[in-house]
Amino acid sequence: MLSYLSIRNIVLIKALEIDCSAGLSALTGETGAGKSILLDALGLALGMRAETGLVRKGADKAEVTATFSLPAGDYPVYRLFEKQDIDIAKGEEIILRRSLSEDGRSRAFINDRPVSIGLLREAGERLVEIHGQFETHGLLHVKTHRTVLDRYGGHTEELSKVAAAWKNWRTAEEALARTRTGLEKSRADEDYLKHQLAELDSLAPETGEEERLGGLRKLLGSREKISEAAMQCREFLSGDGAACDLVAQAQSLLDRVIGDIAQENLTGAAAALDRAAVELDEALAEIENIDGSFESEDMSLDMIEERLFALRDCARKHGCTVAELPQKREEIAENLNLIAHQDEALEALQAAENKTREEYAQAAASLTARRNETARRLEKLLLKELPLLKLDKVQFVAEVKSSAEPSDWTAEGADRVRFLVATNPGQEPAPLEKVASGGELSRLMLAFKVVMAGKSRIPCLIFDEIDSGIGGAVADAVGAHLKRLSAHHQVLVVTHSPQVAAKADCHLVISKTQGQETLTDVTPLLTAEERREEIARMLSGRDVTEEARAAAEKLIGSIAA
Repeated sequence: MLSYLSIRNIVLIKALEIDCSAGLSALTGETGAGKSILLDALGLALGMRAETGLVRKGADKAEVTATFSLPAGDYPVYRLFEKQDIDIAKGEEIILRRSLSEDGRSRAFINDRPVSIGLLREAGERLVEIHGQFETHGLLHVKTHRTVLDRYGGHTEELSKVAAAWKNWRTAEEALARTRTGLEKSRADEDYLKHQLAELDSLAPETGEEERLGGLRKLLGSREKISEAAMQCREFLSGDGAACDLVAQAQSLLDRVIGDIAQENLTGAAAALDRAAVELDEALAEIENIDGSFESEDMSLDMIEERLFALRDCARKHGCTVAELPQKREEIAENLNLIAHQDEALEALQAAENKTREEYAQAAASLTARRNETARRLEKLLLKELPLLKLDKVQFVAEVKSSAEPSDWTAEGADRVRFLVATNPGQEPAPLEKVASGGELSRLMLAFKVVMAGKSRIPCLIFDEIDSGIGGAVADAVGAHLKRLSAHHQVLVVTHSPQVAAKADCHLVISKTQGQETLTDVTPLLTAEERREEIARMLSGRDVTEEARAAAEKLIGSIAA
């Protein structure tokens, strides 16, 4: 619920702090006292459009802070915070703050974290609904009627199945269309594709061939240098006085010494010389094979250059790298295979499209059936509520029309939902905005809210003079419905009706104070006497009579009873 509201420098409000209560709160006051300013200020904190005229004259900045206390439940605002990576735990206070400078610049904060005005507005829409006489939050907009019906009926499971079936159907449709388009292009290019395939088959590119040829080209390019180095190495290792000969002489000398004097500590050195001789022989053998390895290559440097040029030229033609040529060959072959077997491919894709479309149609039909059941239930409940609001002649129809045209189908089903009313006997039901007056719309909306109570997760509802122009029993009925609604939501009502105000759990009076400057103030009525005086003023006007006080006492007493 909205637990606290702080307003600074908004029009006639210099500094105002309001503690709000659960249940039904009434805001009353004389015309022009500033009730609309209060709602404009709250709207600023909820992310609504800011007008520079809201900043109090002489102030450089206006600021509004709205604090909300919610139980740790599944409220839509928490899902928004999670999506936006705003770390606010369930059950933690939510503080929306907005500042507006005199030059029109505006800043927004959620729990002291700077956010965009758009995000502030999204959070505000999930915390508060403000209803005026002609602001019925969806009742006048046909596009919202289906959502209202689905929310009331709890069609979450059916909607999920329809959305999944819709996705599968659209995927199958797109695959079919994509294949048809591809085949049409492939048929037109068939001869060229055959030529490309023949060219690639002739070239026969191999995976990793460019890297292998590049390495071989580098090797052959250094052949002379490598051969010269090998020759010098052979001279160093073999022949009289070379490394191999010197090691052999050392082995012979050491063997004689060991044999003559049996010096065992020389055996390690002898073994090391043996290993050295073996390693030198192996190195010499490898070096002598170098020239032979060049002679074993079946490609010359010129042949390698020609092959690399052919591969790279072919890759340029196909707009790919040399490494991708084998894959390109497979793609062309697959396209030609599709052309050769196009009928089978299209039949399979068409069958998949038919199957997924039928599955969607079945899921949509189940949703339509649920919507019709919910529509009849909603009509029945509303028609029970309307007489209580003195709308006993009003007929309400929740129309569900299902379309057989696939072009009308959506991820939300195949139905169009409209709420229609007839305000007089014998009249054909028509769209709300065409036949209902402002007062009738307000009461219809109130009946909706009572019926939908418990379905909506918006914690705070504000009603701005929806009882305007009514009185007596009708006003009493409106107050009773607001009271019922306050069992499920925090309800704040700006009212001129004493019948409505008398039913409030909390009563706030909005007034103007005259001094050096005119300011708007809000005073909570804490005692029974204060409430009686205010309701008596609402009954009789500025001059409160004893008769008005008695009537106010009776109104309050009837509620208590």
